[in-house]
Amino acid sequence: MPSQITRRTALRSITGAAACAALSRSRGADSPLQSASALSTPSGALRQSACKWCWPKIDLDAFAAAGKELGLVAIDLLQPEDFPTLKKHGLLCSMVSNPTAKTSHGVNVGGIGKAFNRLEHHDTLVEIYTKRIAAVADAGFTNLICFSGNREKMDDQQGMENCAVGLKRLITLAEKRGVTLVMELLNSKVNHKDYMCDHTAWGVELCKQIGSDRFKLLYDIYHMQIMEGDVIRTLQDNAAYIGHYHTAGNPGRNEFEAQDQQELNYPAIMRAIKSTGFKGFVGQEFLPKRDALTSLREAVKLCNV
Repeated sequence: MPSQITRRTALRSITGAAACAALSRSRGADSPLQSASALSTPSGALRQSACKWCWPKIDLDAFAAAGKELGLVAIDLLQPEDFPTLKKHGLLCSMVSNPTAKTSHGVNVGGIGKAFNRLEHHDTLVEIYTKRIAAVADAGFTNLICFSGNREKMDDQQGMENCAVGLKRLITLAEKRGVTLVMELLNSKVNHKDYMCDHTAWGVELCKQIGSDRFKLLYDIYHMQIMEGDVIRTLQDNAAYIGHYHTAGNPGRNEFEAQDQQELNYPAIMRAIKSTGFKGFVGQEFLPKRDALTSLREAVKLCNV
């Protein structure tokens, strides 16, 4: 996978013959699908999903079919127009993508860099998130991602207070419709320079200010390993505020099956998550370097604890 691929720049998956060819290759010799029947899921295992943007060369229909065979129960970070494809394969959308729109001043908001930490964004964000909450609920899904936005010289405390103001305008609707707004913790050291919600403690304090079970954190293991480490203790101490997990090896958001090539022990981390009584989803969000579905199969197997 080219190193320049990120969630921001990943293109929508190719369709047609190329996608069919990708799925066909995945069913060939030494295919993960060929041996998927051997991939047993232990009783009470964590529910797993995968972030589609990490597999851009396989179209959604093919990816959903492959994921189903590999033991996934959901796919992360999709738009409402993708929901029918998921339902065709009996899969959920475990984390619905954020809506975006331009404010009256022409600022595009809702993405990672410009979001809830600025009051001037709130009217537009409330409008587009109100519609997206309805779409998520109508589809029978529950998780909707959101972001703090970048600091841009703003004080962290002020940004937290601003986020709380904006999110509280949505939380009653989210509670009524059974949708959880989930703010992602991202690293500001390597991938998302200047991002405000870059430490667990900041996110937890925001959860406390909002005071609703319909606002949680997306604890991205890769990002938080970069920012603060101490992953297992942190997720156990803050389990009440975590609604979703993402995985990837570090350094490099790479595969994590080769334990001698990266610093995160995923079987131990998954056991720690399970020990908290977590009932949500763990989303695979790494960039495969080998045959894409082989990598996904091995990651799913490693996290089946």
